[in-house]
Amino acid sequence: MDFRILHHNHNVSNLDASLTFYGQALGLHEIRRKTAPDDSYIIVFLSDSEHNFELELTWLKDHPHPYDLGECEFHLAFGVSPDEFEAAHQLHREMGCICYENPAMGIYFITDPDGYWLEIVPHK
Repeated sequence: MDFRILHHNHNVSNLDASLTFYGQALGLHEIRRKTAPDDSYIIVFLSDSEHNFELELTWLKDHPHPYDLGECEFHLAFGVSPDEFEAAHQLHREMGCICYENPAMGIYFITDPDGYWLEIVPHK
């Protein structure tokens, strides 16, 4: 069998804020969306320009409160070239979304509008 990782889901409280964040912070763009016939949900798939992996953002009309993310012991990792790592760090610092830094490992984490942790890693 040949399994392939396709997408990862984050449920979001404010779809517009999340789309803006993922576009500005990580350069992700919408590639398709599904809206329920009764408007009870909207699902938007985001991706970068080079890969097939997608981030699925799901907005539920009747979800009354922020999502409980537990202790945030999970995350998605995004790589950026070593040449662009400092510029990415500066952008995220200006956005005020850096939540944790580990200089010894050369990585840091940002949070999206719903509190999901995203790791930023320099990659070759």
